[in-house]
Amino acid sequence: MRRVVLDTETTGLNPLDGHRIVEIGCVELDNNIPTGKEWHTYLNPERNMPEAAQAVHGLDDKFLSNKPLFKEISTELLNFIEGAELVIHNARFDIGFLNNELKLVNLPIINIEKSIDTVQLARKTMPGAAASLDALCKRFNIDLSKRTKHGALLDAQLLAEVFIELTGGRQSSLILNQPNKDVDNNNKIKEFSVKDLNHISATLTKEEEKEHKESLKKIESPLWLKIL
Repeated sequence: MRRVVLDTETTGLNPLDGHRIVEIGCVELDNNIPTGKEWHTYLNPERNMPEAAQAVHGLDDKFLSNKPLFKEISTELLNFIEGAELVIHNARFDIGFLNNELKLVNLPIINIEKSIDTVQLARKTMPGAAASLDALCKRFNIDLSKRTKHGALLDAQLLAEVFIELTGGRQSSLILNQPNKDVDNNNKIKEFSVKDLNHISATLTKEEEKEHKESLKKIESPLWLKIL
C-alpha cells in the first residue's frame, strides 16, 4: 500500500485566526518501506510571522518573502499525495490547515477519515506513554540530533521511522518474493508450517546453522515468537 507521511509548519495554531502554512514535507512509503521519494516546499504565507511560531521552526519573514504561494504549488502537492493514505502526527491540525489553504484556492479538500493519526495510533499501541514525536523517537532509539528546530521535511522523515516501528518495526516490512504457486487466489502469501521450517533447517551445514543461531540472538523481540 502506498502511504505518504506528511508534516507542516505554520504561522500559528488556528487557520480560522488567519494563520497559514509556511512549510510542507512529504515522505513516500510503499508497504511501509521508504521509497526515497520526497516532496518539500517552503511557502510565503502572505502575512507576518509571529515570534512564538518563529521560535518553533526558525522561519522568518525575510526568508519566506521570496518563496512560492500555496496556489502555485497546490497541484504539485495534490499530485504527489494522490491515491495515498496520509500518515500524520495530530492529523486534525495539519489537515485543518491544508484544507483551509485548498478552500482559499477553490480546490477539493482532503478527507481526514482516510488518514492515519500517529498520535492516536501511539496512544492505542502504548496506553499511558508519551505520544509526542520527540518522545516516540527516543522510545524507538531514532536519532534526533538534527532536530534543533521543527522542520516539515525532517519531521516527516522522523515520523516515517516512528510509524514503521508503531506498526511492527522493520521486521514486518521484510517481504520475501515467493513463486506464484505460493500465492492463493486471494493474493495471500502461503503460510509455512513448522515442518517447512524444519526442512529448511535441515538443508543448512553445521557452520551455517551456528551462524544463523548467532544472528537470531541479535534480533530483539522477533515477530515470529509472538506468532508461534
